[in-house]
Amino acid sequence: MTHLTEHSLVQSGRSAAFATACVRGGLAAGLGAGALAVLVIAAWISSPFPDGGAGGALHLAAGLWLLAHGVDLVRTDTLGGVPAPLGIVPLLLAALPVWLVFRTARSTLDPADETSPRPSPAGALGAVAGGYLLVAAVIVVYSESGPLPADLVTAGLWLPGVVLGAAGAGIWTALGRPLPGRAETAAALRGAGAGLAVLLAGGTVLAGTALVWRAGAVRASYEGIAGEWSGRVALALLLLALLPNAAVWGAAYGLGPGFALGTGALATPLGLAGDPAVPPFPLLAALPPEGRGGWPQWAAAAVPLVAALALGRSVGRSTGTGPARGTVLAALGAAGACGVAVALLAGAAGGPLGADRLRAFGPVWWQAGAAAVLWAAAVGLPVALTVRAWGRRVPRPKLPRPPKPPKVPKVPKAQKPPKAQEAPGARAAPEGTAVPDPRDPLGIGFDFSLDDDEGYEPYDYLPASWERTPATAPVTTSPPAPEAEPPRPSETAGAEGAARKAEGKTEEKAAGRAEGKQDGGEGTP
Repeated sequence: MTHLTEHSLVQSGRSAAFATACVRGGLAAGLGAGALAVLVIAAWISSPFPDGGAGGALHLAAGLWLLAHGVDLVRTDTLGGVPAPLGIVPLLLAALPVWLVFRTARSTLDPADETSPRPSPAGALGAVAGGYLLVAAVIVVYSESGPLPADLVTAGLWLPGVVLGAAGAGIWTALGRPLPGRAETAAALRGAGAGLAVLLAGGTVLAGTALVWRAGAVRASYEGIAGEWSGRVALALLLLALLPNAAVWGAAYGLGPGFALGTGALATPLGLAGDPAVPPFPLLAALPPEGRGGWPQWAAAAVPLVAALALGRSVGRSTGTGPARGTVLAALGAAGACGVAVALLAGAAGGPLGADRLRAFGPVWWQAGAAAVLWAAAVGLPVALTVRAWGRRVPRPKLPRPPKPPKVPKVPKAQKPPKAQEAPGARAAPEGTAVPDPRDPLGIGFDFSLDDDEGYEPYDYLPASWERTPATAPVTTSPPAPEAEPPRPSETAGAEGAARKAEGKTEEKAAGRAEGKQDGGEGTP
């Protein structure tokens, strides 16, 4: 019974957490739409000639919110009466709703209270995305009655994809950003991220350089469109929202395919071909001039080159300890991932601006993606192999330098010994004659004054074996030497021997006499 009760409590807790995540997803959608509505209404109020009323401002806010998610809008109030699509997404405007979805999904799996129940990762993804899409569906229906209704096809494709992608990134972050188990896959993702970051940074540099190079034309276009200060502020905000689009356009220009300026017009580093259908807009005033391109346009190829070098370096460092096959697979995988990311960004940064010739405007997504794959594979793969080989080299051990010999101190010149005081009456030795040392009277260089040495004890006998055969020397047996002739006694030793012989003879005679007497006494009756 207790087990069933705990199980039911856990299930009810997870259901409550799932419902809470769904509500939080809806709140994130409402917060993004409300922020844009406040911005649009403030611009409408500050405008000297407001048009359409508050309802028109709210419809415009709803259309901008859908456009930030990649949904194409349809302009119905055209001069010819033919509906014209509008599909260029201000990428900076899309940062707000994407960040809201990301933050909501991350906080759902990482609550402040650790004891509160939370749904599973898949449940959190479905709950947050479901609540968000419910509110998005209401906004799509509301926009149908305004001047900028949503295209239902793109609303059914791009809107769920953007929401699921942002929510998935938030859940991945909450789980600690785990990478796939295979080292090659993780290295490929890191390399693709490094290459894409460098590519977009280079595109930003190209776009900024073009704007500075043609600053006069950009300023004239800006002043020609916006007259009042409110219009200038609104146009400045729009330009700010389109700056990431300019960076993607610059990256596509450096990759080679360039971008389309209407049907039949293409801008590439080789030159501007065709008749561009360019509407008056400050960012479009910085386009390269017509005709064949020169070295300033050709220098744009340095952007994808540096990006491919960064990709190859990242892959080579990540797979330096593995086999060469893993490095090749990781480099090709990084090239593919980078190409997919570039294609998605190019598709979002471009799109139609109207009907007829303005239907193709901006980078062509598949051409930009294919060019990114080619650059990354052709340059990044050799760089990755080179970096791997350089990292696996065995450094030569540095031999220690021989120490310098110490400097021999200079010996000072020997000073002359002081002259000894001569005894009175002694003659001085003639000049050039060596004076004998009293400690070496023989002049052989040996000091005979052994008593002067402290601790000297003279031997009173010689050792038993004065010379010993070394233990390592082979022992040889020699034949017995002939008996040596006994040494001749000296005079003193001879006298002592003669005395001892005389004493022995006397004792022998006395003993013989005593024995004779005993024998004679025994034989007498």
